[in-house]
Amino acid sequence: MTEMSTQAYEIKEKLAELEAALLASTPDMPLLLQRIHKQLKADPDLVTILSDEEAGILVRGLKKHTSTVITAAAVKAKPKKSLKQMTLADL
Repeated sequence: MTEMSTQAYEIKEKLAELEAALLASTPDMPLLLQRIHKQLKADPDLVTILSDEEAGILVRGLKKHTSTVITAAAVKAKPKKSLKQMTLADL
C-alpha cells in the first residue's frame, strides 16, 4: 500500500475506535481525539477522504470532549418605529 492509503486506513481505524468510545463513554476518548488531530495536522490531505459520516463522528467526539453545544444563530427582530416617526409611506 502507498503511504497515503496507509494513513487513510489508520485515520478510518481511529475514527471507528472513537465512535466506539463515544458509545461506551470510555475515558480514552480525549487520547483518540489527540491522535486523530496530530495525524490530520501532519497530512491535511487526509481530511478530503473523510466521508460525511466520519467527519460527523469527529465533530461528535469534539463536542462531547469540550462540552460544546452548537446552536443555530439567533435572528434579531427589526426595531419597530415609534408612532411619532411614522409617515404615510410606512403604512
